[in-house]
Amino acid sequence: MPPSSQENLSPADPKGNAVLPPRAERSVPVILGIDPGTLVVGYGAVAETAAGPKLVAAGELRQPSSLSVPERLAGLRADLDELLERLEPDVVVVEQAFASKNIQSALRIGEGRGVVLSSAAAIGAEVTQLAPASAKRRVVGNGAADKTQVAKMVAAILGMKEIPGTLDVSDALALALAHVFEVGQKGQPSPERGGRSVESA
Repeated sequence: MPPSSQENLSPADPKGNAVLPPRAERSVPVILGIDPGTLVVGYGAVAETAAGPKLVAAGELRQPSSLSVPERLAGLRADLDELLERLEPDVVVVEQAFASKNIQSALRIGEGRGVVLSSAAAIGAEVTQLAPASAKRRVVGNGAADKTQVAKMVAAILGMKEIPGTLDVSDALALALAHVFEVGQKGQPSPERGGRSVESA
């Protein structure tokens, strides 16, 4: 699906959700980044256009902490399926597992990642995994950048004053942008490359 400066991305609906034509009818690819967890999952989708990446949708999927882990995972799967059905991303980029001193926390994140990976594969999207440091290097130029630095650079690339959401959202968008830059540019981005069309979900 070749990039086009005349992408057919529809404006947001009255609820603020991005309205996209079916994947087969789009003129540009949509890349969805996901920062996994079991309580909060950040997501951010960008369209890869000739003029630069443009924001399609961004937000969080939250599960009540009062639920058991199996119930939270079931809720996450249902929410993810709804999101993926709406956006029909061409590529889903999931944060890769990383070492953690808190074993229980690492296990919970791993369970959330499993749900994300299976949901994305089920819709036929290309699924790729990216380490946080790799995403930071491609987007910020520094694999050790903190979350605030990442958020500022993501906003600059997308031509925004700030990211429409939490640091989980900016991390997810960084994953999507890192994939765009890896595939399209094979180099480090600069803020001037960003698009200007902003829709948040």
